[in-house]
This record gives sequence, C-alpha cells and structure tokens, in this order.
Amino acid sequence: MPYRFKTQFFSSFIYFYFYIAKLTASKIAMTHLQKLGKLSILKWVSVSFVNNSFRLSRTNFWAIWVNGSCRIAQSFRFYSTRKARRFEMSRKKEAQGALLDYLHSTRTLLFTDAEYMSKNSPHFLEKLLTRVDNQAEIGRSLTRFLRYHPINEFEPFFESMGLKPCEYSLLLPRQLMFLNDDPVLMENYHVLCNYGIARNKIGKFYQEVSEVFRYGEGVLQAKINSFEKMGLSQSKVIKAVVSSPYLLVGDASMVFFGILDKLKSADPAFDWMEGHLLEGKLYDWSQMLETLCLLGKMGCSEEQLGSLIRKHPDVLFENSGTKTLLLIGILTKFGLTPNKICDMFLQFPQIPIATFLRNLQHCYNFLVEIEMAKLDVRRIVCSHTILLGSCSIKKLNSLLTNLRVTKNQLCEIVMENPEIIRNWIVGKRIERLPGLTAEEEKQRSHLMKTKFLLDLGFVENSKEMKRALRLFRGKGLKLQERFDCFVNAGLSTKDVAAMVKESPNILNVSKDAIERKIDFLVNDLGLPVYILAHFPACISYTVERIKLRHTMYGWLKDQGAVESHLTLSTVLATAEKLFVKSYVKQHPQGLEVWERLKQTVYSH
Repeated sequence: MPYRFKTQFFSSFIYFYFYIAKLTASKIAMTHLQKLGKLSILKWVSVSFVNNSFRLSRTNFWAIWVNGSCRIAQSFRFYSTRKARRFEMSRKKEAQGALLDYLHSTRTLLFTDAEYMSKNSPHFLEKLLTRVDNQAEIGRSLTRFLRYHPINEFEPFFESMGLKPCEYSLLLPRQLMFLNDDPVLMENYHVLCNYGIARNKIGKFYQEVSEVFRYGEGVLQAKINSFEKMGLSQSKVIKAVVSSPYLLVGDASMVFFGILDKLKSADPAFDWMEGHLLEGKLYDWSQMLETLCLLGKMGCSEEQLGSLIRKHPDVLFENSGTKTLLLIGILTKFGLTPNKICDMFLQFPQIPIATFLRNLQHCYNFLVEIEMAKLDVRRIVCSHTILLGSCSIKKLNSLLTNLRVTKNQLCEIVMENPEIIRNWIVGKRIERLPGLTAEEEKQRSHLMKTKFLLDLGFVENSKEMKRALRLFRGKGLKLQERFDCFVNAGLSTKDVAAMVKESPNILNVSKDAIERKIDFLVNDLGLPVYILAHFPACISYTVERIKLRHTMYGWLKDQGAVESHLTLSTVLATAEKLFVKSYVKQHPQGLEVWERLKQTVYSH
C-alpha cells in the first residue's frame, strides 16, 4: 500500500473516532484511538480537512500523542498568547532592571528608592521604551540609551508616589532633573517612608501640602512624634495624616489634639477612631471640634461625649459633623432646649445620623400635609423627636387609601397617639383602623379639649376649665388651629392663652372667619392687633357690625358729639337701642347718617 494512501487512510480513521468522541464523550472512543499507537511517527495530525464532508466546526482540533495516548488541543492561539505574555513580561523585567541599574549605580539613589521607582512607574517606563530601537535586546539597548540620555528623575519619582502623569506634570521642578539635587525633598520623603506611610500615598501629600517637603531637618519627624505623645498608635497616626495631610502643616494639629482631648474618655487607646478615618475622604477638623464644643455647651459632659461618639461615630465623622450641626439647628428652631437636645443625642437610635435627619424631615412634612396646626406640629416634634427620626413613614396617599380615613381623621389619630406612627413605616403592612362609635368620638374630642386647656395653663377640674369646656363647640382638633391664627397674627402665646381664659368662645369662630376679621381690623380699620388682647370678644362680632359701629363712632367723634376716648368694647358691646340713644342721637343728623351707613354696610 503506497505511503501517501496509507497516511490518508489512517488520518480519516482518526478523524472518524474524534467525531465519535465529540458526540458521545465516551471512554470507548478514546480506547479505539489508543489502538492507533503504532502510528507514533504522527506527532501532530491535523483533523481539519478542506474537502471533508464530516465538518464539525470551524475550529481546528489537534491530536497530540503523549506516552501512547491521544490528547486533543484546540487551536495554537492559546500557545501563542502565552508566548506573547511571557515575552512581554520578560521585556518588562529587563526594562525595569535597566532603569534600576541606572538609578542606583549611575545616579547613586538608594537601592530601595531606585527599585520602587523602577517597578512602580509604568507610564514613564513605556514612554522610555518607545525611544529604544532594538526591541529584541531591550535591556542592553535601554542601558546603552540611558548612558547617553539622562532622564528627568522626578517623573518616575512622582509616578511611583501614586500620581498620574497629568497630575505631576505641573509639579515638576523647572531647574532640576536629578533627585539628589534636592536633598531636602528626599530627606522628608524618607521620613514619611520610614514611619510606615505607603509610598504610593505620599503623592497626595505633595499635591495638598507640598510645604511639608521643605521642612528643615527633624521638623517633620517632630510633628509626627507629637501625635504619638497624645496616645495614638503608629497605625492611627498614619491613618490620620493620610486622610488629612494638612495636619502636618502649621498649627492644624492643635485642632486635632483638641478633639482628642475632648474624647479622651471614649477610649484611652482611641481604637474606635481608626475604623472611621477613610482614605480619600476629607475631614474638616475645625468643624468637628466646633461640633463637640457645641454639644458640650448643651450639657454633655466629656464622659457623655466619649460614650456618644464611641456608639455613634457618624455624629462626628459624617460630613465632619455637618449633619449634627444641621440637626441641632432644626431642633433649636422648633423650640427644644439645649438640655433636651443633649438628652436626645444621649438616647440616639442605632441608625446613621443622615438617615435620622431624613426621617425627621419626612415626618415633619407628613404632619404638615395632614394639616396639623403649627403648635401641635411643634409639640409633637419636641416631645417625640426620637420617634420621628427613627421612622421612615409611608406616603400620605398610601396611608389614606389603606386606612380609609380623611386627613382630619388622620390628624386626630396622630395627635391623640403619636406612637401610632411606628405602625406606618415603609415595609410594614398597614392594618385598617377600627371605626369609633359616636360616643367614643365624643369622648376622644373631650379628651383633646381637656388636654388643650391643660397645655394653656388651665387647672384641671377648675371652674375656668369647666366653663371653657361648656362653651366650646365642635371637635377638639379645631381648637389648636384657631389658637394658632391669633399667634400667627402677631400676638404672643401668653396673650392668646389669657384671651381664651377670658372669652373661651372666641375659639368657636372658624379659622377662615378669624383670619378675615383680623385682616379687617388691622388693614381696613387700621387698628393695632394687640387690641384683641384687651377685647378678645371682638372676634365674635360680625364684620358688618364692627364696620358700622366703628364708622358711626368715627363720624360722631369728628362732629364733636361724643367723647373721643371710648374703647372698642364700649362701641361694639353696647346694645343697638342703647347705642342709638346714648350716642347716635347726640347729633341732629345722627339718625340720618346711621340709617344711611347701615344700608350701605349691609347691602354689600
């Protein structure tokens, strides 16, 4: 049998069994292939035939004979890729070695510096390689190139410190090329390295506080040592100065030491601090010290401050205390006293302060959306601050739909029991509220009226309280919003409380009517708003009566028919017959003017 025919025959036979192996992946097919061991002369047999009708795929398979067994390899691409990678790694190592030899042997840099620079400046090394012609013998070629072409050593130096070419291009010295020509820079660089600061972090120092590298001998080391004298370990000092390099400049460290002094009771070793100093995050230590001082002024002792920051580090480290200062400002605006704010922080829940602030804002918006009176909103915020800050409440529309209540009903429910808000947080199923009977509604309204009066200073079960409860009409929920109308007009809470004690029925007037009458008194008649404090019952009269009596009295006074010092209560409260007899008829044309004014006023 001719040799060529024999080769084609056995090649086709091998391909047939490969095809069986691919379809069944059975050991039987591989056993048949092993029987062909006599063909040891075929080390590599191509299984891809141009004119073969049994075409499996476009991928080339190769049969490899190893110790009498057949192995299948897919494409030589894998081997070529590995070879290319090995070549590239070898090329890179040769280039790094040439650069290391140049920096250490030729330029006399410390071996540790030269080695680190050569291994950690890939951009500079790649740029250097583009200037070498013979890529086959890269190490020898680069050594020869560096012998006659000195480089700017500051470029690989800055890159090895963690800076990108675009970042250090503006930092390169104009008059220098060699690192040894700047011994002050290298001395301070070595101080940072020897202390344990990673070399690739030192670039941040040069960017933010380049003056650190101009310190005289021993200055930088003394500054670093001062941190350890405050009780910080080496690892904590490194974290502190890496996160805030400017602590090594001027007196900035004194602010940091002030914070440590404030928190010395938190933990003598300050182990808690290390986990909250994050690289790449800026800290405003002055603001953080201001936050601690403010909490101290509000009544927190150093022991309490230490305990607070240990349990809730974000109170201090979240935006350098910005969230804490914002929360204090909001609570102060709502009327919380410093002592209560301090107590609130000492009972702070286990949630981030940013989340607490967001929840508090959402709950406040909820109280406003259900049209709760301003004083009630203030009261609930002050008395249930922790509750509101801890609850991520659902949207109002969702609550109204699921509870099947109106805004007014929801407002009454919250005012009666603010703790019920815990049942309406996001992620919790809402259960429909049970309906109340008419008697239960009446009792709840009575309780709200009683609580309202007690808050104003009424004595429980006193004659004043019983009289007020007897005169009040409608639901207790409306009392507070009507009370707020007078406060919003410019009267003090104390004055309005006195008005209610004198004339409880002024709160039977609707909110719109109160606002309309106050506007008429102040803007149309030009009367001062405090006149209501002297005559609160004025608000119970109609606008028409007030306008008629006030206009008639003004005309009579201009005519000299009546005294000019009559009070508003006298003008309004006097019965109409007595008013006409005592004042209107004192002028010959009084009755005529009175009738004309009455017709004009009541016709509109």
